[in-house]
Amino acid sequence: MERGDMTEAEALRYYKESYKRERRRGRTLRCKLAEAEKNKEMIQRRLDKIKGSFLWRASKPLRTLFHKVARMKERLGYYGSLKGIARKINAKMIERQARVQHGTASFPEIEEAARQRLHKFDREVKFSILMPLYNTPEKFLRQAIESVIDQTYENWELCLADGSDEEHAYVEQVCREYMDKDKQYLRPRSSLYCRILYKKLEKNEGISGNTNACLSLASGNYIALFDHDDVLHPSVLYEYMKVICEKGADYIYCDEATFKGSGTIDDMITLHFKPDYAPDNLRANNYICHFSAFARKLLDGTQLFRSEFDGSQDHDMILRLTSRAKCVVHVPKLLYYWRSHEGSVASDINAKSYAIEAAKGAVAAHLTAQGFKNFEITSTKAFETIFQIKYEILGNPKVSIVIPNRDHLEDLTRCISSIVERSTYDNYEIIVIENNSCRDEVFAYYKEIQKNPAIRVITYEGEFNYSRVNNLGVAQAGGEYVLLLNNDTAVITPDWIEELLMYAQRGDVGAVGAKLYYEDRTIQHAGVVLGLGAHGTAGHSHYLVDSRNLGYMGRLCYAQNVMAVTGACLMMQKALYEELGGLDETFAVALNDVDLCIRAWKAGRVNVFTPFAELYHYESASRGSDLAGKNAERYEKESALFREKWKELLEQGDPYYNPNFSLERSDFALKI
Repeated sequence: MERGDMTEAEALRYYKESYKRERRRGRTLRCKLAEAEKNKEMIQRRLDKIKGSFLWRASKPLRTLFHKVARMKERLGYYGSLKGIARKINAKMIERQARVQHGTASFPEIEEAARQRLHKFDREVKFSILMPLYNTPEKFLRQAIESVIDQTYENWELCLADGSDEEHAYVEQVCREYMDKDKQYLRPRSSLYCRILYKKLEKNEGISGNTNACLSLASGNYIALFDHDDVLHPSVLYEYMKVICEKGADYIYCDEATFKGSGTIDDMITLHFKPDYAPDNLRANNYICHFSAFARKLLDGTQLFRSEFDGSQDHDMILRLTSRAKCVVHVPKLLYYWRSHEGSVASDINAKSYAIEAAKGAVAAHLTAQGFKNFEITSTKAFETIFQIKYEILGNPKVSIVIPNRDHLEDLTRCISSIVERSTYDNYEIIVIENNSCRDEVFAYYKEIQKNPAIRVITYEGEFNYSRVNNLGVAQAGGEYVLLLNNDTAVITPDWIEELLMYAQRGDVGAVGAKLYYEDRTIQHAGVVLGLGAHGTAGHSHYLVDSRNLGYMGRLCYAQNVMAVTGACLMMQKALYEELGGLDETFAVALNDVDLCIRAWKAGRVNVFTPFAELYHYESASRGSDLAGKNAERYEKESALFREKWKELLEQGDPYYNPNFSLERSDFALKI
């Protein structure tokens, strides 16, 4: 019966029961909180007692030495000292080669630059490059302007709005010097126009006001944003023109690097290789940053920069315009060099602390515009402007947790106990799918757990087929959402169901996966990368990284879009699961979860990995290793089937994994 069809008495009973459920849930949470506070106080008293002892004070030198050794071991790598040393040396060599490969060595030679200049594109596009100025150091200003003049695609204009004070009058002089030089360069080509436009502002209007003043000078049909102390790769506009003509791109960005303020661009500090357009990444972290160029029509009826978001005006603008764009394209080449110097955001976000609140405001404005309500935005341990977003759980939908099991009493007991004892979300059911167990104590345990009305055991007969077993469980599930869960997992974070559900509820989301650890707290799963690993099918990113690691560019600290997540802990709307046909039963054991996620992605959904739902995963305890004997043969057979089914997609590459990364390693090592 729908709530709207209830009589007044029925509605009253319904809301009374709802109120009682919420009170019970509140009492449970308060009890857990009180218990936690009690344990905290007890532990603190013990710590105080230990720290006050003579032995603790006397052992301080030894502890200091121990911590230094531990930190050194962590820095050396994941696998122990000798392998760690070799891994560290190899990583340094790769990083050094990468800096050479992506710096000035990547600039086109004379012949290639001439070819790019003479290339005729199918479309007429003029880029208006907006560069607001304020007391810019002369050396930095000259490098920035010259990097525009050196562009191999020459249909551009540089729009300069100068808010510098009287002490920095040289800024205007330098700009007019380059204006005269460019006029001299263009004089033999009368069909061209004056490409450097300059406007002296009466006063400094801040980053937003000065940039908007630049826009008032612009006549191009594409707008590009350029900071006054950075450097462009000579081919960046040429590369952007290629994707405009080939793909119809109306919003474009590239990879970027930070470099030392007083040095050349080869003095790179950080190389940032980005994923393709990923809306959840962008909400949590302005990973697009530089160098944005977009069709001017995306601005119709909207502002470019909004002054209330000064300090994070670019994040606000990127969120708004990518939401409106029809074709956001990432050029996976390092084409922008961001200067890091004292006072710059590239150097230290705390140099502009107001940027943190501005960034939260920009994300909040975007989420509100997208129809979200009652969300929370907080900074993460990775960086002040990398956010955790908590979306509102709509209603109180039932979640069906589907757990296949054959024997393995200890694993199953640990798994179910962790769900029942630690979960703060209470509207769930657990469906255990029994498959050919032999141990009497397992069946005795089944009888015991079914005394809990939220737990059912159903039987699957026949040879083990992970896909078929789970499809049977989902078919008998009563929840609006299904959560596939391995029996060798154990819950860590109490609100793990809520963290998964808040994404699964969204109409644009397919599968949602959790962060899984081995028993030693190294990472087993943090999202799946297509094509990664020896079999060329799929592999887990950040595999075996320590749980304290922030990940590549902080990726282990925020929810993000991935091509796939592991079926060891995967939530999806039941209706979508059924619409997709469930797990493909031709993949009896391996890669069925990745296949399901790809089909969801092909249907227009995004898949999400969230690090805020954490579980242990004692992987392969339930079926043994995939690397030996018959298991290895089976895995290779299913891998071959997967490679054939998704051949075209594998050739294109995982859109959320930059092609500059190696597919032979899971730690975001660069491909050289």
